[in-house]
Amino acid sequence: MNAQDRNLPGAADLASVHYGDGEFVVLKQGRYVICAVSGVKIPLEALRYWSAPLQEAYAGPAESLQRWQETNR
Repeated sequence: MNAQDRNLPGAADLASVHYGDGEFVVLKQGRYVICAVSGVKIPLEALRYWSAPLQEAYAGPAESLQRWQETNR
């Protein structure tokens, strides 16, 4: 995705993303993904935290830690 993609008419807001180890691939163009813990919208350019095994995005380190604690008890 590049800066011009944001202005395309008809571009969907919610992106579909495949999360890998250290990188992610946009499968369907969009502006944001949803945090799996808080439900907040995360702009793709601000996406820094995710889980490859769970295929989930997180708004920040606190949400990432919370999910890790929930799944590793």
